[in-house]
Amino acid sequence: MHDHARFDTRAIHAGQEFDPTTGAVIPPVYLTSTYVQDGIGGLRGGYEYSRGGNPTRTALETQLAALEGGIVGLSFASGLAAEDALLRTILLPGDHVVIGNDVYGGTHRLIRRIFGAWGVKHTTVDTSDLDAVREAIELGTTKVLWVETPSNPLMKISDIAALAELGDEAGVLVVVDNTFASPALQQPIALGAGVVVHSTTKYLGGHSDVVGGGLVFASGRHELAEQVTFTQFAAGAVSSPFDAFLTSRGIKTLGVRMQRHSQNALAIARRLEEHAGIARVFYPGLESHPGHALAARQMSGFGGMLSIELAGGGEAARRFAESTTLFQLAESLGGVESLVNYPSEMTHASVKGTEAEVPESVVRLSVGIEDVDDLLADIDEALARL
Repeated sequence: MHDHARFDTRAIHAGQEFDPTTGAVIPPVYLTSTYVQDGIGGLRGGYEYSRGGNPTRTALETQLAALEGGIVGLSFASGLAAEDALLRTILLPGDHVVIGNDVYGGTHRLIRRIFGAWGVKHTTVDTSDLDAVREAIELGTTKVLWVETPSNPLMKISDIAALAELGDEAGVLVVVDNTFASPALQQPIALGAGVVVHSTTKYLGGHSDVVGGGLVFASGRHELAEQVTFTQFAAGAVSSPFDAFLTSRGIKTLGVRMQRHSQNALAIARRLEEHAGIARVFYPGLESHPGHALAARQMSGFGGMLSIELAGGGEAARRFAESTTLFQLAESLGGVESLVNYPSEMTHASVKGTEAEVPESVVRLSVGIEDVDDLLADIDEALARL
């Protein structure tokens, strides 16, 4: 049933069958480290030790694969742990990665500093420019093309289908970070991506109460999925049972939450686009956005993330970020509550001085699901203080 069910049904039911022993609608949380064996090697359900597998984590991984239309899902202790396991499985010293010039600062830091010290090279490029991506690929050496769309924090839109075709031609694995859009709004595997990565901390968990990460593998990537599963088992960056439960619970309302996030963000983007104190609004739902037409084709909604460039520069951006009330000043995103972030000194401080540096005049907003009139009033009051 889950294979043919629509998105909201899969989000609620995939991997979430009732407990056959008691009939409990919600599956139990298996807070156990080890499992009794029926004789040496006689594993019940394949479970031996919770680093290798746990029923609560398995339920979440089934849910993740169902949401993204993949064959295998894996749940990790954090988004960066998921990225690290994938990249360590694929890359060797001397290999090359092409990465977007506007991505999460932690991803750029991981590739540049951790894998760079191991001898992995990288090229930073605007992934919305197909010619630039094609030129950046080193045939035989480039192993991964890393794409974020919408990007963090400047909301660039990249053509997943075109990049996937380019990757296939060059023998390069196309990985799409789908954290900003979520599978409720965008399906990278259906567009040709080989692997989808998530910080499940964000929209999937949705309530700012759990840290986690996930990978989903496209059909035809069985061998890679098995290799990454081994890396996860051997290195141990797994999500705990309770974290997996919290993430699964959040996912069940993902579809309706993303609708409200998108509605609120569009209303705020339109208001800010008309304000004299705002030099530019970065939101793909606006017709003025250069990637609007592409986003409308490959997304079913435009999401809850937007960024703004303050006309008064860095000083005005800092004052705005520190002046809101409902928009709380904090890192992260994707929760039901609205957050404001100053990327240059917060989420993207690690990329200052690189090609991925974020202008000091930019502020990022994670628009929550509060009443939009209250959010608009909060923004208006903060702008009036500039």
